[in-house]
Amino acid sequence: MFELTPETKDDWWEVEALYDLAFAPGREALSSYRLRDGVARITDLSLVARDPEGILAGAIRFWPVQIGGVLVLLLGPVAVHPTYQGEGLGGYLILDSLDRARDLGWERAMLVGDAPYYSRFGFDRLEGVIMPPPTNPARVLGNALVPGAWEGIAGDVERLNTDGT
Repeated sequence: MFELTPETKDDWWEVEALYDLAFAPGREALSSYRLRDGVARITDLSLVARDPEGILAGAIRFWPVQIGGVLVLLLGPVAVHPTYQGEGLGGYLILDSLDRARDLGWERAMLVGDAPYYSRFGFDRLEGVIMPPPTNPARVLGNALVPGAWEGIAGDVERLNTDGT
């Protein structure tokens, strides 16, 4: 059993080490990181999973972005420590955090990832939503947290300014 709690500043180094382990230190060169630079993560949705001994087993983060002036959640990264992979923890982190997002009034979430994996969590390819290059358009996926939330949403995914605009 894992306990999910919001990530705190005390978790930061441990979570960063997990992301480095899961994705390699060069992960910050990805285009999605340009959308996160200087923008505060969504603290209520950025979660850590700890095993009964308090060992970090997984983590997920969310960031605000905008598309055509519409606020959107950018999911990622999500990682599970190799010793816990294959136990469903990644799915648990994704589903729990999306439920929390819905409860907090968020209408849509997106990510860059593999459609065969993320489709089981309600993510589908977003036509007309453009991530900064060199992102493969087939990997730009969205989840409508409320019915119809992605209807009419198209354009460039943009970073929010530090003042929230």
